Amino acid sequence: EVQLVESGGGLVHTGGSLRLSCAASGFPFDDYTIAWFRQAPGKEREGVSCIGISDDSTFYANSVKGRFTISSDNAKNTVNLQMNGLKPEDTAVYYCARYRASFAGVNSYYADDYDYWGQGTQVTVSS
Repeated sequence: EVQLVESGGGLVHTGGSLRLSCAASGFPFDDYTIAWFRQAPGKEREGVSCIGISDDSTFYANSVKGRFTISSDNAKNTVNLQMNGLKPEDTAVYYCARYRASFAGVNSYYADDYDYWGQGTQVTVSS
C-alpha cells in the first residue's frame, strides 16, 4: 500500500523556519518524483517544489525560490522541505504527493499529475 505521511508543521513568527518531512512507503521510492503542494483557506492548491529522487533534480515555484529547499534522504525514503524566511502568506496546509508515473526530473505542479497524497500538515506563520 502506497503511503505518504507528512510531519513537521507548526506555528512560527515571520522570518522563522520549519522543516517538513514526507515519509514514503509501499513503492520503489527511487523511481519517482515527489512534490510539495500547499493550500491556504479559500485558495486553490498550489505547487511549491518537486524533486526527482533518482537524479536529485529540483524545481521551485517562484514564490518560494531562494527561501525553501527540497531534499531527499534515500536511506529513509523521506523527502524534506526546509522552509526559511517564512512569511504570513506561506500559511497553508502542506501536502506531499507522488507523481503518477515512475519518472525523475518532472517539473509539474498540476495536482492531477499526482496520484497519491499525504494527509497534510498545517503551517502557520504569524505576523
